Amino acid sequence: MDSRIVYIGEEIAAAGYRLAGLATRVPGPGEESAALREALGRAALILVSQQVAERVALPELQRALAKASPLLLVVPEGTSLPPGIDIAARVRLQLGVEAR
Repeated sequence: MDSRIVYIGEEIAAAGYRLAGLATRVPGPGEESAALREALGRAALILVSQQVAERVALPELQRALAKASPLLLVVPEGTSLPPGIDIAARVRLQLGVEAR
């Protein structure tokens, strides 16, 4: 495991997370569980989009959420944010990461 923060989700949101300095993974159909298992073995914090979380088998997702490490959070879809929100700036602010 390393100190990485990994986002697993859709391409548009992943682009914003990459701008904020996070590692990202955009799994294709049927690759969601494999992407989660890979991140569980290398990340300190995993952010999974709601859409991806819904495609992971519930028992597997529940086991991952119950672990103390790495911390796993299911994040809402980017479409649920009000229009005009700069996702990259918001993520950097919340993580305390300065823009370069």
